[in-house]
Amino acid sequence: MSLIVQKFGGTSVADAEKIRAAARRALRAQQQGAQVVMVVSAMGHQTDILVDLAAQVCEDAPAREMDMLLSTGEQVSVALMAMAIHDLGGQAVSLTGAQMEIRTDSAHGKARIRSIGADRIRAHLDAGRIVIAAGFQGIDENLNITTLGRGGSDTTAVALAAVLGADMCEIYTDVDGVFTTDPRIEPAARKMDCVSHDEILELASLGAGVMHSRSIEFGKKFNVPIHVRNSGVFTDVPGTIIGPLSEAADRAVSGAALTKNEAQLTIAGVPDKPGVSLALLESLSAANLSVDMIVQSRGADGRANISFTVLDTELNAAKKAAREAAAAVGAREVRVGEPVSKVSVVGLGMASQPGVARRMFRALADAGINIHAISTSTIKVSCLVAREQGQEALRVVHREFELGKTPSSPATIEDSLAAAKEAKAADAEAVIARLQAMEELRIDGCEIDESQALLSLRSVPDTPGVAAQIFEAIAARDVMVDLIVQSIGEDGLTSVGITVPQKDAKAAADIVAEVAEKIGGEVSLDPGVAILSVTGVGVRSHTGVGTRIFRALSAAGINVEMIGTSEVRVSVVIGGEHGAKALAATEKAFADVIR
Repeated sequence: MSLIVQKFGGTSVADAEKIRAAARRALRAQQQGAQVVMVVSAMGHQTDILVDLAAQVCEDAPAREMDMLLSTGEQVSVALMAMAIHDLGGQAVSLTGAQMEIRTDSAHGKARIRSIGADRIRAHLDAGRIVIAAGFQGIDENLNITTLGRGGSDTTAVALAAVLGADMCEIYTDVDGVFTTDPRIEPAARKMDCVSHDEILELASLGAGVMHSRSIEFGKKFNVPIHVRNSGVFTDVPGTIIGPLSEAADRAVSGAALTKNEAQLTIAGVPDKPGVSLALLESLSAANLSVDMIVQSRGADGRANISFTVLDTELNAAKKAAREAAAAVGAREVRVGEPVSKVSVVGLGMASQPGVARRMFRALADAGINIHAISTSTIKVSCLVAREQGQEALRVVHREFELGKTPSSPATIEDSLAAAKEAKAADAEAVIARLQAMEELRIDGCEIDESQALLSLRSVPDTPGVAAQIFEAIAARDVMVDLIVQSIGEDGLTSVGITVPQKDAKAAADIVAEVAEKIGGEVSLDPGVAILSVTGVGVRSHTGVGTRIFRALSAAGINVEMIGTSEVRVSVVIGGEHGAKALAATEKAFADVIR
């Protein structure tokens, strides 16, 4: 007998009529021969109402009591859903996080799942009942109620699917599936039949609001196919399968995303020596802050600038942490930049198809949109732009890569499900082992690339089109670029760091020097650097990953020249002579979590 987990969000259970509609869907799945677990969120805006109520009684509510309060929203929903199923002639039982033995750590408001006891759920399923599970909540080792943070019900659903070995986790929401971008901003956005876990991990972290990245991490770690569907459609119209396959392997870009409300901070005049990046990351980690985009420009005159972004809601906490770090390392100052948005493109095909960054930069330049900072990874290019230009920037890049057009040979839902089944069977034993520490950090590996050179272009005008000119010139000579980092501008000037293969270093330096003669700037070349990369599920959502890397490098006396981050990879540029030493130190630092 198949087993399906169905998750219904707040808008899908906002009133009695919608609750009964969701109940009928679950009963229909059971009648078709499946065992069914429903994960239910709080009704409509109930969580917001509870947050507002708490603010009326207490200016600074204790985190423990907020979790006690907010967990009640889901308890109302699961009880009503069980009643609806009984009224429709079915059998159901509602269970809280504690009753399902969802064990978490004690980080109230952002708790991580450690384990789930499946025996009680299986007993109810075997007795013919539909299990109605309260999403978003668990208990810590002291039996305190905890909540999982934003997207917590999605996380609960995929975690339960992993533990129970479900054939599918269906996420019912108010949209038809996963789109190439937000259809509320770009009318030409297109629903995809399938998208890979890696791509949606990046898109989720970059502002695509369908699912939270922590739930996708579970899907990737435990080979759970996730079907995003519209709860308002009363037929079996398919949505989007999130699984092993990209929609089109021959297309460089699969989707675009916008994070609207980003705040940018720069710690200026940081001593360019080992241990400095560590001090910053330790301060941010201690404040439980998840840095979105972090860039470190190569130093000049013994000083460097480290810039990073956080969501607006975390700006005050980030300023405090940054000032503490700046004081500790002797930096000159902490600056808060103008409000920005981050526009990004994502695609597995970027790894094998060059030119994505160049096309993106040119499209933005032609639209008169200035790029304030750049960060890249193997499957992502992100640019900070002025907040008032964010939505237009998203439309521009979506059209540039023709994401509104269906690929010529797209993978199908059936293809993705078959690939997911194959991956699950091949990795069965490893999945069982990982269930013992469900949401713990998992590192796939540490790598060192000693074949790169670093080009630095300083004091470049911070104006539209500069990045496009640089990368068009490089692409015209068929030089491949690996990492790109543009620092946040200062006094109308910015800096760009580029890594290229050592064999192309001299040619690339000559090309960039020609561009610099036209636009201004100073060019320097380090002909032998190494790129150290740490890859794994959760490297961004676990705030201590950067701290481990920089602590290991600091202890080894290795300075960091440049930083680039993504959802699944942290890369740092170091001196080429330190490659082997850096790799050994980093592997030792992550020895407990490398799979």
